[in-house]
Amino acid sequence: QVQLMESGGGSVQPGGSLRLSCAASRSIFSINVMRWYRQAPGKERELVATIFNGGAKSYEDSVAGRVTISRDNAKNTVYLEMKSLKLEDTAVYYCNSWIPGEGDSWGQGTQVTVSS
Repeated sequence: QVQLMESGGGSVQPGGSLRLSCAASRSIFSINVMRWYRQAPGKERELVATIFNGGAKSYEDSVAGRVTISRDNAKNTVYLEMKSLKLEDTAVYYCNSWIPGEGDSWGQGTQVTVSS
């Protein structure tokens, strides 16, 4: 099963930006779908963004226009660039992949804290 490791989280003020990275333990070239989720304190984990191998992307409504998901197959890495961060973006952000025959893989998460 592929191992995923997130990085890039931190503390920022409202309006700030962060770039999260998700490094995979092996090639992601054949992984059709990769996603970023987040879980805020006391809330359920929610989908933030999805990227397909063909380049198609989708975003949760509350982050659309402020977040960009991308993938670099050569570096086995998926990114989540976030700008104009809001207090409500505070959460642990998780990288996810789903592979037929293997199922879901998750990283350990990276904390994003937006506070003034």
